[in-house]
Amino acid sequence: MNLAQTLASFVRADNGWTVSVAPCWMQGRTCYGGLSSALAHHAARLTVSDAPPLRSAQVAFVGPLAGELMISTDLLRRGRNTAFVEVKIRSAEGLGFIGTFIFMSKRESRIEFEGVHRPDVAPPPAEGTTRSGPPEFFTSQMEYPEKRLELGMNTPRLANWHRFAEREGLDAMTELLAIGDGLPPSAMGLMDVAGPVSSMNWQVNLLTDAPETDNGWWLLESVTHHAHHGAASQYMTVWNSRLEPVMTAMQSVALFV
Repeated sequence: MNLAQTLASFVRADNGWTVSVAPCWMQGRTCYGGLSSALAHHAARLTVSDAPPLRSAQVAFVGPLAGELMISTDLLRRGRNTAFVEVKIRSAEGLGFIGTFIFMSKRESRIEFEGVHRPDVAPPPAEGTTRSGPPEFFTSQMEYPEKRLELGMNTPRLANWHRFAEREGLDAMTELLAIGDGLPPSAMGLMDVAGPVSSMNWQVNLLTDAPETDNGWWLLESVTHHAHHGAASQYMTVWNSRLEPVMTAMQSVALFV
């Protein structure tokens, strides 16, 4: 099931919704974190259908999520310009995800500033030059121009173009959340042998209330700025096909090597 089909399969339950995650969305024992974030955002929008655009989200990947999921929401506050919605996702193994989604209307402001760097990269790949991951891994849902990770490169920075192979019917904000965590943790660029890693949280700030791009392409970048004692901290940025910044983020990653 692609992302649009998965979102359309929500079933109303007593305390929220249920939805099943297909094996093609997994990354090891748990579903892809971008998918769980997108599911949570979709549930938050269903809870407050007239909420303004998403401005920020804080999520914790508490434990593994697989199979049938139960999603519950709680409207924490609704003001004139903002809405705060808490979302929890559980599976048979218990709580796996908790997040707070902040929706905010535009305001007039005298402050206007952009300090996000513009990367010097090749343009999005031509049609027919991309690859996807294996069918049992979430990257089977995506297209990208080359292998996403090479061990032994001794680099704290990973960057690559990504898009969903099937994008029809997707809400742009949900699509951006779902693909924004698509890169491996950038600390893996410092590995010379393969080893497990696990994202623990994700702080996301949206830079536009109407993300858009050409032909589905988003440039993802992740940069590790500190790694020690089995944990890494990384900054993340997403640009559209015109290299306009649309999202910034930060993540804490557990390292088991």
